[in-house]
Amino acid sequence: MFYPGGLKRKYQTTVQYGNRGMTLEEDINETNTFYLTHDRGVIYKKPTPLTITKVDYPSRKEAVVKEAYFKTPSTTDYNGIYKGRYIDFDAKESKSTTSFPIRNIHPHQIDHLKAVIHHGGIAFLIVRFTTLDETYYLKAEDLFDFMKCSTRKSIPISYFREQATKIQNRIHPRIDYLKVIDELYF
Repeated sequence: MFYPGGLKRKYQTTVQYGNRGMTLEEDINETNTFYLTHDRGVIYKKPTPLTITKVDYPSRKEAVVKEAYFKTPSTTDYNGIYKGRYIDFDAKESKSTTSFPIRNIHPHQIDHLKAVIHHGGIAFLIVRFTTLDETYYLKAEDLFDFMKCSTRKSIPISYFREQATKIQNRIHPRIDYLKVIDELYF
């Protein structure tokens, strides 16, 4: 651009491709806020239990955690109550277009989901295939059945398409998983 007095200025725009879309966790957090605001349910993200071992205090407002360790293995990402039922679930993302690796679900998480079901709660996974932009609600019972009946180390996308419930992305709520719970349980 040319300005009076002979000044020449160049403007460059940088296109950044990272974080183009919201992550699954951000979508679920926004959905949970919508549910709470509209009195549909009370569901929260569980905090990750950490033990902080080293902190730098340049000033009170600028404290920086330099070292921390996981206190115990975390169970699942979210829990809450909906229509008098306890719900507990984990959110997982995969870049694969063909399958979801079972190794992404830790043994202690599987044990936790089994315990929730044993005590009458609703347990599930929300799995997003980011490359395909497809999000699914997979009942924990269906996950356990697949793991019991298959020797595969991943769950094929075809299993999700046949057995799980696809969740359409919306504006409000963004990931309406309570609609799926209504269809399956109420």
